[in-house]
Amino acid sequence: MMCFLLPPAAGELLSQYGWYLLAVTVLVYLLIQHLKKRRSSQSCQSSAPQTPQDAALVAKRQEAMEAARRKMQEQLDASAAIYKEKQKQKQQQKQMNQEASSSTTMLKPKTDKKPLRSTDYSPLSGQGGGTCSWRPGRRGPSSGG
Repeated sequence: MMCFLLPPAAGELLSQYGWYLLAVTVLVYLLIQHLKKRRSSQSCQSSAPQTPQDAALVAKRQEAMEAARRKMQEQLDASAAIYKEKQKQKQQQKQMNQEASSSTTMLKPKTDKKPLRSTDYSPLSGQGGGTCSWRPGRRGPSSGG
Protein backbone atom coordinates (compact mmCIF):
# COMPACT_ATOMS: atom_id res chain seq x y z
CA MET A 1 0.00 0.00 0.00
CA MET A 2 1.33 3.39 -0.99
CA CYS A 3 1.21 6.12 1.61
CA PHE A 4 2.26 9.67 1.03
CA LEU A 5 3.07 12.29 3.59
CA LEU A 6 1.55 15.74 3.65
CA PRO A 7 3.06 18.74 5.31
CA PRO A 8 1.42 19.41 8.68
CA ALA A 9 -0.32 22.56 7.43
CA ALA A 10 -1.87 20.75 4.45
CA GLY A 11 -3.00 17.86 6.60
CA GLU A 12 -4.60 20.22 9.07
CA LEU A 13 -6.29 22.10 6.22
CA LEU A 14 -7.74 18.87 4.81
CA SER A 15 -8.92 17.70 8.21
CA GLN A 16 -10.76 20.96 8.86
CA TYR A 17 -12.08 21.81 5.40
CA GLY A 18 -12.00 18.48 3.54
CA TRP A 19 -15.72 18.13 2.95
CA TYR A 20 -15.98 21.74 1.83
CA LEU A 21 -13.14 21.27 -0.64
CA LEU A 22 -14.76 18.10 -1.99
CA ALA A 23 -18.12 19.86 -2.45
CA VAL A 24 -16.53 22.83 -4.24
CA THR A 25 -14.60 20.50 -6.54
CA VAL A 26 -17.77 18.60 -7.49
CA LEU A 27 -19.68 21.84 -8.13
CA VAL A 28 -16.91 23.20 -10.37
CA TYR A 29 -16.85 19.91 -12.31
CA LEU A 30 -20.64 20.02 -12.82
CA LEU A 31 -20.49 23.66 -13.89
CA ILE A 32 -17.83 22.90 -16.49
CA GLN A 33 -19.89 19.98 -17.88
CA HIS A 34 -22.98 22.20 -18.10
CA LEU A 35 -21.09 24.93 -19.95
CA LYS A 36 -19.65 22.43 -22.42
CA LYS A 37 -23.12 21.09 -23.25
CA ARG A 38 -24.47 24.61 -23.66
CA ARG A 39 -21.62 25.64 -25.97
CA SER A 40 -22.01 22.55 -28.14
CA SER A 41 -25.79 23.06 -28.49
CA GLN A 42 -25.27 26.68 -29.52
CA SER A 43 -22.68 25.77 -32.12
CA CYS A 44 -25.06 23.20 -33.65
CA GLN A 45 -27.86 25.74 -33.92
CA SER A 46 -25.72 28.42 -35.51
CA SER A 47 -24.27 26.05 -38.12
CA ALA A 48 -27.72 24.96 -39.40
CA PRO A 49 -28.65 26.80 -42.63
CA GLN A 50 -31.77 28.93 -42.58
CA THR A 51 -34.65 27.80 -44.74
CA PRO A 52 -36.67 30.22 -46.87
CA GLN A 53 -39.59 29.77 -44.50
CA ASP A 54 -37.45 30.94 -41.59
CA ALA A 55 -36.36 34.00 -43.56
CA ALA A 56 -39.97 34.85 -44.42
CA LEU A 57 -40.97 34.38 -40.80
CA VAL A 58 -38.17 36.67 -39.64
CA ALA A 59 -39.20 39.31 -42.18
CA LYS A 60 -42.83 39.14 -41.01
CA ARG A 61 -41.75 39.52 -37.39
CA GLN A 62 -39.61 42.52 -38.24
CA GLU A 63 -42.46 44.16 -40.13
CA ALA A 64 -44.85 43.55 -37.25
CA MET A 65 -42.35 45.02 -34.78
CA GLU A 66 -41.84 48.07 -36.99
CA ALA A 67 -45.61 48.59 -37.26
CA ALA A 68 -45.96 48.32 -33.48
CA ARG A 69 -43.16 50.84 -33.01
CA ARG A 70 -44.79 53.28 -35.44
CA LYS A 71 -48.12 52.94 -33.63
CA MET A 72 -46.51 53.54 -30.23
CA GLN A 73 -44.63 56.57 -31.60
CA GLU A 74 -47.87 58.05 -32.98
CA GLN A 75 -49.54 57.60 -29.59
CA LEU A 76 -46.60 59.25 -27.88
CA ASP A 77 -46.67 62.18 -30.30
CA ALA A 78 -50.40 62.63 -29.75
CA SER A 79 -50.05 62.62 -25.97
CA ALA A 80 -47.16 65.10 -26.22
CA ALA A 81 -49.30 67.46 -28.31
CA ILE A 82 -52.13 67.24 -25.76
CA TYR A 83 -49.69 67.95 -22.93
CA LYS A 84 -48.26 71.00 -24.75
CA GLU A 85 -51.77 72.34 -25.33
CA LYS A 86 -52.64 71.95 -21.64
CA GLN A 87 -49.43 73.71 -20.63
CA LYS A 88 -50.21 76.57 -23.02
CA GLN A 89 -53.72 76.92 -21.52
CA LYS A 90 -52.31 76.93 -17.98
CA GLN A 91 -49.82 79.62 -18.91
CA GLN A 92 -52.55 81.76 -20.48
CA GLN A 93 -54.73 81.32 -17.39
CA LYS A 94 -51.83 82.30 -15.16
CA GLN A 95 -51.15 85.44 -17.23
CA MET A 96 -54.83 86.42 -17.04
CA ASN A 97 -54.82 85.99 -13.24
CA GLN A 98 -51.65 88.08 -12.94
CA GLU A 99 -53.08 90.86 -15.11
CA ALA A 100 -56.29 90.92 -13.10
CA SER A 101 -54.50 90.99 -9.76
CA SER A 102 -52.03 93.69 -10.83
CA SER A 103 -54.82 96.00 -12.02
CA THR A 104 -56.83 95.69 -8.80
CA THR A 105 -54.07 96.04 -6.25
CA MET A 106 -52.37 99.35 -5.67
CA LEU A 107 -48.74 99.64 -4.89
CA LYS A 108 -48.06 100.64 -1.32
CA PRO A 109 -45.45 103.33 -0.68
CA LYS A 110 -42.29 102.09 0.91
CA THR A 111 -41.63 103.18 4.46
CA ASP A 112 -38.17 103.93 5.73
CA LYS A 113 -37.22 101.47 8.41
CA LYS A 114 -34.39 102.33 10.75
CA PRO A 115 -31.89 99.61 11.51
CA LEU A 116 -32.24 97.97 14.90
CA ARG A 117 -28.57 98.34 15.70
CA SER A 118 -26.03 100.92 14.82
CA THR A 119 -23.63 100.07 12.03
CA ASP A 120 -20.56 100.38 14.23
CA TYR A 121 -21.61 97.44 16.39
CA SER A 122 -19.20 94.53 16.44
CA PRO A 123 -19.94 91.62 18.78
CA LEU A 124 -16.37 90.34 18.57
CA SER A 125 -14.69 93.54 19.60
CA GLY A 126 -17.09 94.27 22.44
CA GLN A 127 -17.52 97.91 21.43
CA GLY A 128 -20.59 99.90 20.61
CA GLY A 129 -23.21 97.36 21.51
CA GLY A 130 -25.23 99.48 23.90
CA THR A 131 -25.64 98.99 27.62
CA CYS A 132 -26.58 95.33 27.59
CA SER A 133 -23.92 92.78 28.29
CA TRP A 134 -24.26 89.08 28.84
CA ARG A 135 -22.63 87.38 31.77
CA PRO A 136 -22.58 83.70 32.49
CA GLY A 137 -24.63 82.41 35.40
CA ARG A 138 -23.21 81.40 38.77
CA ARG A 139 -21.43 78.14 39.08
CA GLY A 140 -22.37 75.75 41.76
CA PRO A 141 -25.53 74.19 43.03
CA SER A 142 -28.75 76.10 42.80
CA SER A 143 -29.88 77.68 45.96
CA GLY A 144 -33.29 76.59 47.00
CA GLY A 145 -34.76 74.24 49.13
